[in-house]
This record gives sequence, structure tokens and C-alpha cells, in this order.
Amino acid sequence: MDDEHVPPHRSAGGIGDVGETGVTDAGGVTDTTGVPIDGIADVPLDVDPATEIAAWALVDPAVLEAAAARAVELLRAGGPVVAILVLLSVVGLTVVLVKLWQFRAVRIGRRRDAVMALGLHRRGRTAEALATVATARNPAAQALARAIRGVVRGLPEAAVREEVRRYGAEVLASLRVGLRTLEIISSLAPLLGLFGTVLGMIAAFQQLEAAGSQVDPAILSGGIWTALLTTAVGLAVAMPVVAVLSWLEGRVDRLAHEMDDVVTGVFTHDLSDTVGAEDDHAAPTRLRPVMAAAGE
Repeated sequence: MDDEHVPPHRSAGGIGDVGETGVTDAGGVTDTTGVPIDGIADVPLDVDPATEIAAWALVDPAVLEAAAARAVELLRAGGPVVAILVLLSVVGLTVVLVKLWQFRAVRIGRRRDAVMALGLHRRGRTAEALATVATARNPAAQALARAIRGVVRGLPEAAVREEVRRYGAEVLASLRVGLRTLEIISSLAPLLGLFGTVLGMIAAFQQLEAAGSQVDPAILSGGIWTALLTTAVGLAVAMPVVAVLSWLEGRVDRLAHEMDDVVTGVFTHDLSDTVGAEDDHAAPTRLRPVMAAAGE
């Protein structure tokens, strides 16, 4: 056999070679005339065809236009109630994104520096403890730093606790800003959806009344699904907001507990065997417990 034929679906040399169907290059596939074949892109050979088709569907402008047209149709069918619910969803999403950024900025949940600094302070290494939390942005670490500075300055425990409590209340109040908005959205969205459903049912029965004896079941069924649309949208807006609100409130409550825990640890002593024994030998006399200084 003098002529060796390359399989028509793929050239022998891979990308850039010429086969009977055309030329394949980094930009896509062309036919024998050099005209690009629509819908075919440079995709790795091991990609599943179904995955390739799905990827094209996600970025196909026609699909996006169809989805946008469907959304506009549902918005028109739902009327002003659905428009209000969409606005509430945008407000809720904005608040959630802002709160996530705020929580990340202050390092909520990262109490490692505070725990380490508290351990150093209990061992009498107060300077190292303050250096550990000096640049920490976690509110628990900052509250601990204030408490340690108050102890080092010889201030009464009540005065130190009061100042730390003031700082903690200010931080928690700033973290709770916006949560009330999410709470209102989670409560108001289902009620708005139900309100839209009631209005839709009223409109459907008014159409039935106007039809008189020539009642068309399609009129009633169309009015019912349009009315139920507002309830569905209201629940779709409320459910994720409720879940995120619960999670955010839990993080704030946990931070409040962490702040109280580390500040209290400044005025108490760990009674576990390992830490207690180490404190007895490492802590200077001026930093030992009051009871030990009294000759316990």
C-alpha cells in the first residue's frame, strides 16, 4: 500500500497537522477550505464530549439571552411584588458580602495569638505576650492586650475589666451592624410572597367572574401559578438569608465568649498540672498569684 491515510477525524501529527477534514491549529478547527467550523474550539483531547458541550452552553450568548428573557417574563408575571423581592435579595446579598469582608478583616475565629499570649503572660513573660498580640487584628487578642497592660500598670481589676468591657461592647456592636437588616429581610420576604399570592388569586377569580358562563379552566390555572410564583420567590429569598444570618450571629456570639474567656484568664491561673507546675517555677514573684504571695 503506497498511500497511508490519516483517520478523517484526527490528523496523525496532532494540532497543526493536515487531515482529510481540514487543519487543526491552536485557534480551533477549519475545514479543507480554511473556513473555521463554528462551535469547535481548542479543547484537550481527553475532555469528555458531554463536558465540552456543557461548557459551551454556559458561555453561549444565546443561552444567556434566553435565561434573561425568562427572568424578565417571570418578573412581569409576578408584578411589583416580585420586583420588591428581587430588590430585597440584592440588598441582602450586599450586606452578606460586606459582613464576610468585615469578619475576614478582623480575623474572626483566629484566637491562636490570644491563647499563646495568655500562656506567655501566665509564665511571667509579659513583654513577649504583648509583642505577640501587638499586631493581631483579632478582637479577642486586642482585648487581652488591654487587660495585660492594665495589670502591668497596677490598675485595679475592676477598672481593667470595665475598660475591656467597653472595648468589647464597641467591637461587638460594629460586627452586628447589618444583621438587623438581614433579619428584616428574612421575615419580610415570605410575607411579601404570601401577599402577592393573595393578590394573584383575587385577580384570577375576578377573571373567572368576568368570563361568566363561558369559564375557561386555563384562566384559573394560569392565575394560580402566577400567584404562587410570588410565594416561591419570597421563600427563595428568605431561606438563604436565614441560614447566613444564623451563621453570622453565631460567629459574633462565639467572639464575645472568646473575649470574655481570655480577659478572665489574665486575672486567674491555669490549675492544670503541667501549666501550674511550670508557672510555679518560671513566674517571677511579682507575677505569681496573690495567694501564693501571701504564703499559700
